[in-house]
Amino acid sequence: MNFQLSKFLLALCVILAFSAAGVGVALRNIWFIVIAFLVGFALMGYGISLKKKETS
Repeated sequence: MNFQLSKFLLALCVILAFSAAGVGVALRNIWFIVIAFLVGFALMGYGISLKKKETS
């Protein structure tokens, strides 16, 4: 099994972005929530595109 640091860091950033959305909910700041979700989905989409390129 090969550990890939870059993919691990990307996954960690996605988790942190969605956790930041939770912080935004606690702070009741809609803009923080929206931005955190957009960043999280963008990073996740980038990771999925990397995975598709790797398998094909």
